[in-house]
Amino acid sequence: MTFQGWFLILGFVAILLALTKPVGLWLFALYEGRRTPLHVVLGPVERGFYKLAGVDPQAEQGWRRYALHMLVFNVALMAFTYAVLRLQGVLPGNPQGLAGLSPNLAFNTAVSFTTNTNWQSYSGESTMSNLSQMLGLTIHNFLSAATGIALAFALFRGFARRESKAIGNFWADMTRITLYLLLPLCIVYTVFLIASGVPQTLAATVNVTTIEGVKQVLAIGPVASQEAIKMLGTNGGGFFNANSAHPFENPTALVNLVQMLSIFLIGFGLTWTFGKAVGNTKQGWAILSAMVILFLAGVTVTYWQEAAGNPVLHHLGVAGGNMEGKEVRFGIAASALFSVVTTAASCGAVNSMHDSFTALGGMIPLFNIQLGEVVIGGVGAGIYGFLLFAILAVFVAGLMVGRTPEYVGKKIESREVKLAVLAIAVLPLMILGLTALSSVLAQGLAGPLNKGPHGFSEILYAFTSAVGNNGSAFAGLSANTPYYNGLLGVAMWVGRFFIIVPMLAIAGSLAAKKYTPESAGSFPTTGGLWVGLLVGIVLILGGLTFLPSLALGPIADHLTMIRGTLS
Repeated sequence: MTFQGWFLILGFVAILLALTKPVGLWLFALYEGRRTPLHVVLGPVERGFYKLAGVDPQAEQGWRRYALHMLVFNVALMAFTYAVLRLQGVLPGNPQGLAGLSPNLAFNTAVSFTTNTNWQSYSGESTMSNLSQMLGLTIHNFLSAATGIALAFALFRGFARRESKAIGNFWADMTRITLYLLLPLCIVYTVFLIASGVPQTLAATVNVTTIEGVKQVLAIGPVASQEAIKMLGTNGGGFFNANSAHPFENPTALVNLVQMLSIFLIGFGLTWTFGKAVGNTKQGWAILSAMVILFLAGVTVTYWQEAAGNPVLHHLGVAGGNMEGKEVRFGIAASALFSVVTTAASCGAVNSMHDSFTALGGMIPLFNIQLGEVVIGGVGAGIYGFLLFAILAVFVAGLMVGRTPEYVGKKIESREVKLAVLAIAVLPLMILGLTALSSVLAQGLAGPLNKGPHGFSEILYAFTSAVGNNGSAFAGLSANTPYYNGLLGVAMWVGRFFIIVPMLAIAGSLAAKKYTPESAGSFPTTGGLWVGLLVGIVLILGGLTFLPSLALGPIADHLTMIRGTLS
């Protein structure tokens, strides 16, 4: 580990902390439906959408109606994308003449982008036409991200409102978030990427001659526009198979830094928005503090392990850290930081291959996802996932110290606790169940490139990534098969929507409650004790649930490495 590496990591966090309040203020304006400077230009567009769709933005919805509209919208989007991918071969915008996708791959991809997972069982540049990239995938990058933020707003209203049956209007939330947040930011971001060397064209390829005099055909396309929303919306699906390790997606160290910042930007801002919504910004800072502690702990372990390298190679006289699977232009520190950022935020973009990390270095990205999108998390999904843990934490605190289980003025009762447990339990049930199934069936065992603990880790990571809606992979797994495409598709759908519906039910339950002022009997939820409890609850639940699987995979892999055994 080096001073420059730590300077990058700490500087990265410092920049985000400085941006948290400004971004949070903008998000709060959208949360409340306030007028912004962009309304001068985009206000007529917003009103036009409402008129065209027959939507009254002032007509608020209860949690059931909000959930129903959200589900119908996402099912329709998934069906539309499936049709585009299947019909790709006969649709325009296909200069390479690529065929339509197989039914199982089209299903997997449609579910993947609908759920903000962006898992890819294919190589983008050789499978997807320009039209499919833009109409089928990039649109989802915007709308799945907007869905996550809208759902966070709905839960915020549950905590903030008093004796109300409504938690907002899904269509108004989606429209405002897309028009006034995601689109403007992505336009600026795309221009920056183009100026930095990222392609943005409808052409398919370009012929070049290398400095060695070799003729080469390079794939290009509308990369910059997809790259911007891929990062900002924590989507992660790359235009190229190498993702953000590809120089056309991530050409410079500055672009690499901006990509990492953009992955966390909205997640950081939403914590401040939550505090503002409930009338106490200290609540938001407390949640962000717990998130940052978990994040820095993960970065420390990953950077330490990758910088330490492989003792087997050291014994053979190959000194230095582990550079396998990493870009020389980024190095160990930036690669380790990117790996933790992308898995802490359920983004899935990668600038290095996690399969080539050391055993414990690769375990941290895996464990980040298993914690359930709470270490910063995806846009919207991170904050509402963390608030589910906060509900459990305040309930546990009430049991331990005899205080009233209240959180931001709302009593936490059995209904909220049961729903929170139901939502949180989805991840381990699906991840461990499907991993176990694939570890014994012939179709599942045909996927991993490696045998032994590392092969098990490849399977475990795939289902963890799918259920956790992350999208990154231990690249050794061959997942483009009917078995994995089908099962991973189901895992992605359950991991997204079987958490959202209980969460919205919690929002509806909380919104209907009276406000309970803080008293001497209330457990404080803004200080260091609360932050420590939050971190402890997240780690204890995650550790107890997933430690056995981690012991069979990366921990066993690490033990074989330090004994000098190559698997």
